[in-house]
Order: sequence, then structure tokens, then C-alpha cells
Amino acid sequence: MPRPKSIIKRIEFDVAKKAHNCQHNKNHRIERGEARLKVWKERSAEHYCSDCALNIISRDISHLQLLAEKFKNNHD
Repeated sequence: MPRPKSIIKRIEFDVAKKAHNCQHNKNHRIERGEARLKVWKERSAEHYCSDCALNIISRDISHLQLLAEKFKNNHD
């Protein structure tokens, strides 16, 4: 049986090897050794600070829960 597909992109929890700015908000600085969200976009990765990462993840969880509810309600 084939493995089920995922609609989630390639994302990872990562630790910064050097200091740089967050992809979402240039005012957020990710210092060396800090946790960050690594999202692959084609062949390169975008990096987000912890605050932005948590906002992105929370928003996406809410969106996926609403989508699941629509399918559940349509199925009944």
C-alpha cells in the first residue's frame, strides 16, 4: 500500500550556526545558537525566529483544523 501524501512542506526545527535576520521580520534577529524554524522553498531554506515560527505554526494549525471540520461536516 502506498504511503499517504502530506500537504505539509519540508520544515525543520533548527539551531542557527551564525547570527542573521528573520525572513518574516527583519527587525527580529536570530543569534547564533538560537532555535529557528527552517522552511524549504524549492532548493533553498528560509529561516524564522521563534516568535514568528510560533505564530506561523499556530495559524497553520488553526487553518488545518477548520479544513478538517469542513470535511467532517460534509461527510456526515
